[in-house]
Amino acid sequence: MNDSMQGVSCLVTGGARGIGREIVKVLVDRGAQVVFADMNDEAAAETIEMTGAPDRCRFISANIATKEGAEAAVDAAVELGGGLDVVVNNAGITRDGLLMRMSDEDWHAVLSVNLTGTFFVTRAATRRLMKSKRGRLINIASVVGLMGNAGQANYAASKGGVVAFTKAVARELASRGVTVNAVAPGFIQTDMTAALPEKAAAELSSRIPLGRLGDVADIAGVVAFLASTEAGYVTGQVITVDGGMVM
Repeated sequence: MNDSMQGVSCLVTGGARGIGREIVKVLVDRGAQVVFADMNDEAAAETIEMTGAPDRCRFISANIATKEGAEAAVDAAVELGGGLDVVVNNAGITRDGLLMRMSDEDWHAVLSVNLTGTFFVTRAATRRLMKSKRGRLINIASVVGLMGNAGQANYAASKGGVVAFTKAVARELASRGVTVNAVAPGFIQTDMTAALPEKAAAELSSRIPLGRLGDVADIAGVVAFLASTEAGYVTGQVITVDGGMVM
C-alpha cells in the first residue's frame, strides 16, 4: 500500500459505481480513510468489498441534492476520519433530450444533483477543510461543460456551472490554504458507454485524438494527484482528461 495519504480523511460523493468507485479505491489504496455517499446500497457494498479495507472505507446512503443529505455525508466523513481533508464532488446524473422536448423535471433534476448538490456539500465541508493542514476540494465537471453537446443542455449547464463554481470558491478559500480544482472527463468507459452500439462507440473514438475512450483509472489518477501534497500549489484549475478532444 502506498501510504502517501495515510490518515487523510476523504469524502467522495457518488462513489458506488463508475468513476466514483475508482476514486474511492485509489484513495483507500493510498492509505486514506474514505466515506462515500450514494443512493445505491447494493453497488456500495460491492465498492467496499473491492477496496479490501472495510475499516477505512464507509458508506452513507444520502441524497446530496438536499441540504440534510449533504450535511449528513460531511458529518460521516468527519466521524470516521476525525476531521476532513479532501472532498471529491463526483455525484452526477443525466437526463438527456433535445431542448424543445426537455421537461421541467429533467432540467431541475440534473441541476439539483450536479450543481446544487456540489454547492450543498461544499458549503457543509468548508469550515472543516479550512481547519485541515491540507484542505482539498475536487469537483468532477465534464468536457460537455466546456464545449456543449446536443441533447444535453441540462447536463452542460450543470457542469459549466461546476466549472465557474470551482473558480469562485478557489478564490474564496485560497487565503485559508484550501485548494479547489475541477477535473473534466471526456468520454470514459463506464456502464453507460458500454451499452453503446459498436458503430456509435467507433464514432466517439474517432473524435478523440488519442483514438480511444478513457478509463475510470485515468480520472481517479488525476484526482489522487490533486488530493496529494504534490498539488499544494495548484488551485482554480480545470484539468481536462479527454484524450485531447478539447485541446
